[in-house]
Amino acid sequence: MNQDLLVIIFVKNSVLGKVKTRLAKSIGGHESLLIYNRLLDLTESATSSLPMDKIIYYSEVVDDSRWLSDVKMVQHGEDIGERMKNAFQKGFDQGYKKIVLIGSDLPDISDELIRHAFLHLENKDMVFGPAADGGYYLVGLSSMTNHIFEHKPWSEPELLEITLAEIKKHHIKVGLLNTLNDIDTFEDLIASKLYKEYLKRTKDPVIC
Repeated sequence: MNQDLLVIIFVKNSVLGKVKTRLAKSIGGHESLLIYNRLLDLTESATSSLPMDKIIYYSEVVDDSRWLSDVKMVQHGEDIGERMKNAFQKGFDQGYKKIVLIGSDLPDISDELIRHAFLHLENKDMVFGPAADGGYYLVGLSSMTNHIFEHKPWSEPELLEITLAEIKKHHIKVGLLNTLNDIDTFEDLIASKLYKEYLKRTKDPVIC
C-alpha cells in the first residue's frame, strides 16, 4: 500500500427507508434500496484494486459484509460538511499526504477516475468531481482546508459554484474531473446505466 495516499469512501447503511429517499418517492423504498445496494457493489468493485489505503466511513454503524480487508469507521459530525471535514482531518493527522473522498451514489465510478484525481493532486491543492446536479461526487485535498466544508448549501444546486468561488478568493489551485451523474432522483436513474436493470425487475416502471 502507498502510505502517503488515502481513499475515503462515505457509505450509508443499507436500511429500508433510509437510503435514496428522494428516489423512493418515485419508485418506492424497496426498489430504492436495491438501487443503492447495486451502487455499493459498483463502488466496492471500483476501489478494491486501488493501491492506496482505504477507510470506509459508514453513516451509522460499521458493516463488515463489504470491503473485508479495509479499515472501517463511523462518520462523525452534525452535517455532511462536518463529517467530511472530520474524516479528512483524521487522515492528515495519521500522516497521509493526499486524500481523495468519494460517496457511493455514482454508477460510473471507476478506479481510473480515482487515480486521475490523485494525479491532479500532484500539482494542485485540491480536486473536485462535479456532479450534474451542481454538487460534487469527489473531493480531494493535498492539505487540510477547513473552509470548503463550512457554511455551505449542502444538497443544493449551487454547492460547487459557491465552493469554487470561495476557493478562488484564496488563490488555491484546483483541478476538475469530468462532470458525472450521481443518483438521487428518478430522473438521475433514467439517465444512468442502472435504469435497464431497474426495468428488468419491474413490470410497472414509473414514467415521468
